[in-house]
Amino acid sequence: MQATAVILNGPNNLDLGALTITQPGPEDIVVRTTHSGISTGTEKLLYTGQMPPFPGLGYPLVPGYEAAGEVVEAGRLTHFKPGDRVFVPGANCFEGAAGLFGGASSLLVSDAARATPVDAALGAEGALLALAATARHAMAGPGKTVPDLIVGHGVLGRLLARLTVAAGAPAPTVWELDADRSKGAQGYEVIHPDADSRRDYTCVYDASGDAAVLAQLLGRIIKGGEIVLAGFYAAPISFPFPPAFMKEMRLRVAAEWQREDLIATRSLVESGALSLGGLITHTAAAADAPKAYADAFSDPACLKMVLNWEGHA
Repeated sequence: MQATAVILNGPNNLDLGALTITQPGPEDIVVRTTHSGISTGTEKLLYTGQMPPFPGLGYPLVPGYEAAGEVVEAGRLTHFKPGDRVFVPGANCFEGAAGLFGGASSLLVSDAARATPVDAALGAEGALLALAATARHAMAGPGKTVPDLIVGHGVLGRLLARLTVAAGAPAPTVWELDADRSKGAQGYEVIHPDADSRRDYTCVYDASGDAAVLAQLLGRIIKGGEIVLAGFYAAPISFPFPPAFMKEMRLRVAAEWQREDLIATRSLVESGALSLGGLITHTAAAADAPKAYADAFSDPACLKMVLNWEGHA
């Protein structure tokens, strides 16, 4: 089988091309992708060549870990059937290209255990499930505290804020430098950091991906306060030790979602407790992928770019 896929041949070298995909086994499903999201975190680092060394990383590669589509073939040992709508967090099914991510393709072969059924009514928003699960993973579980301050009102910051409100916790404050990105809050306040005089935050989540903000946050937390790094950082993390020492700061790194996060997040979305609406600001045909990726990484008005694969073989 062959698929049309986005191929990143090297930094700033991206195009569409045909790739042979592996034959499915009895535990696999074949998915015809309808939508795939473009990550302005990890995928931007791959695109620009700034991605730190990572296991399995190499060029050429197929990017994308946010794919939604329809099952067109299901192995006999799976619980899926043709016509089922699923979310697939990428795939490693390509000959001649690395599949560290592997979701930006017209056709995917995936272990059925990695796929999650989703409501067809979600449409393109079904591709956002992994990002929402990432936000949930940062917040949920033993020893974790919900944020009272979130830095950055991008998609991840919005999801963190929405999940906090959905959990019944006090609405967090969100910092955002860009006036246009400050819009769209749902049940919480978005302000410029310079307009915030508080110095008593208990738990701050950074969703900006900017390592330099850490030093500023030290002056905003209470003694024993926590700072959670929820983004992905290319630059080394550093901070001045004396204020961290005086505050007895706790620092936590939030990793990628786990299977239980995905299931719990899907339930929140399907119950209406968590909305994925208003997060996709730009949609492009898969045929226009090179321009779409460039725009996703350079246009400040683009919160989330999604490729539409419908009609692609």
